[in-house]
Amino acid sequence: MLTTPPFAPSTLQALHRLGIRSREELRRTGAVKTFLLLKASGRTPTRSVLWQLAAACFGCDVMQLSDTDKTALLAAVKNHPPVALPPPAEEAARFMQLALHQAEAAAAAGEVPVGAVVVRNGEVLSTAHNRCVADCDIGSHAELRALAEAGRQTGSYRLDGCDVYITLEPCAMCASALIQARVARVVYGAAEPKSGAAGSVVDLFSDGRLNKHTAVFGGILAEDCQAVLQHFFRQRRSSKPEKENP
Repeated sequence: MLTTPPFAPSTLQALHRLGIRSREELRRTGAVKTFLLLKASGRTPTRSVLWQLAAACFGCDVMQLSDTDKTALLAAVKNHPPVALPPPAEEAARFMQLALHQAEAAAAAGEVPVGAVVVRNGEVLSTAHNRCVADCDIGSHAELRALAEAGRQTGSYRLDGCDVYITLEPCAMCASALIQARVARVVYGAAEPKSGAAGSVVDLFSDGRLNKHTAVFGGILAEDCQAVLQHFFRQRRSSKPEKENP
């Protein structure tokens, strides 16, 4: 278990609220990400907290960290992908259910069933689903349509502080738009192993060459999101006429 010392009681309590109570849990999260999670939770941890976290991960005393170690840790903090606290489980499930309703509407219209919802401070700004077939437009992905409507609602294309719930991991086109919109969190359901740009194929959200504003959380109601897709493609395959044998 993590103890006082080396951690101050307030830091230890903050770590417990993050679900980090043992050295093993700290190692799984990593010292740098834990440090950034403390900042995301509203605390202002000093560099000494970072040294303490790293020493606990390494299983050594803080005094054993060299200047090189500390420089590397600071660089890792600077280059780390965006970090945010995850949405509360009940809230995430509720908004993902709204996105699922949109995905089901897309399926009923013959579109690939993907739905998206934009939320700010618990308020739904927009909902959308794929309309690529109906609009004859590859840009009519659920995410892009939801972002456009949220922009109209707020009067700005920059959606700072917004969360976007999507039933399927976004592709590179949509990931780029989400990054440009500067949304705070992307929460998706099912992974997309063929074209996912949030880690399955590439991870644009953590690419240091791009503006980094958006934290990503995947796997929310993943089985339900995957089931909608599987049912749609199963039906589409079964509806195709069988080819005659030559």
